[in-house]
Amino acid sequence: MLLVALRQNVIVILLAAAGYVHMVWGEGRLTYLAEDLWISLDNGILLAIPMFLLAGSIMTRGAIARRLIGIATAATSGLPGGLAVAAIVSCAIFSAISGSSPVTMLAVGGIMYPALLAAGYSKKFSLGALTSGGTLGIVIPPSIPLILYGIVTENSIADLFVAGVIPGLLIALVLAIYSYWVNRWMPAQSFSWMRLLDAMRGGLWALFLPIVLLGGIYSGYFSATESAAVSLVYALIVETCIHRELKLRDFYGIAVETATLLGMLFPIVAVALSIKTILTIEQVPDQLALWISDVTSSKLGFLLALNAVLLLVGCVFDAMSAILILAPLLIVPAMAFGIDPIHLGIIMVINLEIGFLTPPVGLNLIVAMTAFKERFLLICQAVLPFIGMILAVLMLITFVPALSLFLISR
Repeated sequence: MLLVALRQNVIVILLAAAGYVHMVWGEGRLTYLAEDLWISLDNGILLAIPMFLLAGSIMTRGAIARRLIGIATAATSGLPGGLAVAAIVSCAIFSAISGSSPVTMLAVGGIMYPALLAAGYSKKFSLGALTSGGTLGIVIPPSIPLILYGIVTENSIADLFVAGVIPGLLIALVLAIYSYWVNRWMPAQSFSWMRLLDAMRGGLWALFLPIVLLGGIYSGYFSATESAAVSLVYALIVETCIHRELKLRDFYGIAVETATLLGMLFPIVAVALSIKTILTIEQVPDQLALWISDVTSSKLGFLLALNAVLLLVGCVFDAMSAILILAPLLIVPAMAFGIDPIHLGIIMVINLEIGFLTPPVGLNLIVAMTAFKERFLLICQAVLPFIGMILAVLMLITFVPALSLFLISR
């Protein structure tokens, strides 16, 4: 807690916590920590993360993002405020191929933000819509936080991906309806079937990718890790051979950027999994479950407390760190109250999605401030109504588990 108060880096906090845990409960042998770090990263499922990140970077640098936005814009042009709806739809579609919230926001926002301002939409709405729409990247599969949740809780990543489809689309729908409503006074453009068909022809290869990924995972034809490899190869072939927007020499710079990001992420994963191992051995989650059952005896009370805690955690921790630290602790008490672990994962991810929009550590707020060159306070104000919309969907998902579990065949 002292390191948090001193605003130390997450990896410093986790290393200090891991060292303390091993010295106190691990018979005073820090060699256990080194062994755990190696064992934690010796996991084939982790390969999905760099491949999805690399694929997302390729699509952002290439033409896929621009062509998807063209389809969304053409499809909604007949609506009043259609460009605002197109911004949310574009975020939802790109989320289904990137798996990352900041990547989604940068890819769509870089094109849509100047377009919205030029069309007469308010700066505040434009900032709020794009910053909030970007968070769909951690709910709609393929989602990197869902991959991490599946790893630390030993649940099926394919099931988590499928469970995220309806909640992610529901959030996108609510944000799109809100965007339409507040901009209903904006004049509609003339809708053209020819324009839509041209846009779909140009973006046909981009549209196929989420169908291939989700279809392959849902049918069991390939695993989450294999789907990441398919996504990477597909994106590389489309951008270099079909769209011809990238040269193979551009791939080196993209790979270096992705490796830099992974250099920050994987140490956190390794240390967090080490802490999880020793806490499991010492039965800390079971003790926490007993303590929670003494505090509240109802499933309703637990769910309300769970959401309150996760919303607070999302304000001070990034989504990946929060999942790595809290998921192993929360899964045992949640299952004791009859909560499906897949449902718990979706609840956690949506809560932490809101954390991308809440200061002081809201990642999308910081990225938006840099990308759009606007004041931090203005962006915080802009996302407030969108946070309210996502909170409403969170409550619905929390108390209607079927929305998460409906598509899962068990």
